[in-house]
Amino acid sequence: MNMMKKIFLLSVLALIINLGHAQDYPDSVDDGVYYEVNGKKLWTVSFGQGSPLFFIAGGPGGTHAGLRSFDTLSEHFTLVYYDGYGRGKSDTSAQVSDYSLENDIDDLEALRVAMGFDKINLLGHSYGGLVAQGFAIKYPESTDHLIIANSFHSYLMWQANDDNCNHEIKTNYPEVWEDLMKAREDGAISSDQIHQDIYSRVPYGFYYAYNPENFVRKPSSKKRKPYPNRFNSKLYYQMVGKDGDFLVTSDIGTFDFRKDLKDLKMPVLVYAGRFDRVATPAEMVKYKKFCPQATFVMFEKSGHNPQVEEPEKTFELIRSFILDPKQ
Repeated sequence: MNMMKKIFLLSVLALIINLGHAQDYPDSVDDGVYYEVNGKKLWTVSFGQGSPLFFIAGGPGGTHAGLRSFDTLSEHFTLVYYDGYGRGKSDTSAQVSDYSLENDIDDLEALRVAMGFDKINLLGHSYGGLVAQGFAIKYPESTDHLIIANSFHSYLMWQANDDNCNHEIKTNYPEVWEDLMKAREDGAISSDQIHQDIYSRVPYGFYYAYNPENFVRKPSSKKRKPYPNRFNSKLYYQMVGKDGDFLVTSDIGTFDFRKDLKDLKMPVLVYAGRFDRVATPAEMVKYKKFCPQATFVMFEKSGHNPQVEEPEKTFELIRSFILDPKQ
């Protein structure tokens, strides 16, 4: 997806904006612990009470810090946030080829074992939803409930959203598109800095928000430590391909869960945002076909982050989905 780095960084802003009481919760930088899994150390921050609810961050390349808007769910669940390999405070590899969707899935299973949980609930947001779906398919006996949040069912969906984002730029920001085409004619591709700089001129809210004001930084009296390695762009372009904002290849260019989703036996929740231009509604509704047993919810006043734009509805949906004895 184009501008995924910007999505993640602005999700971190949303945490600051919407959780004025966040100081009541453990801090992402200092209050976690490392677990060694598959020969690497993963940074985790866990708190709360009840059954475990694991959160898997987007990107690929993002950290858990952008998902801390979910903290209030700790009243009902033991929340487990973690940075995947190569992200945030977790170990990084000298070889970008070590980063893959399959490794992310297997690392999550190893983390479950290391933390001593029998079964876990999963919420995968954006790219994190790929890890969650892949985990539920490969390790169904380890999965209690599966939540697919503003995510993707296949490489075709990811490509369709790439195409949509580029169409939006061409139609609504023709001056940006003109500069982008010139850069590409000069040989630039998605992973080049000039290409990324041009993309970043499109406002975040244009793509990913129902109300862009929800993502405007507001003054805060509390100084926060910057989160390390908040977005690993080398990892991102390893997994989407060097020109992944136009043509997805590598891991993201091959994944496809469509045929497997219908066979999942655990309860599944899929939710989307009406104003999401990354995981677009036109593609999200296809989950009704590929995973007909799932509960499907469209948030009508949200973009890519319903947990920020419609938090009360989002959290109540998650609570009832996991805690309802009928599920």
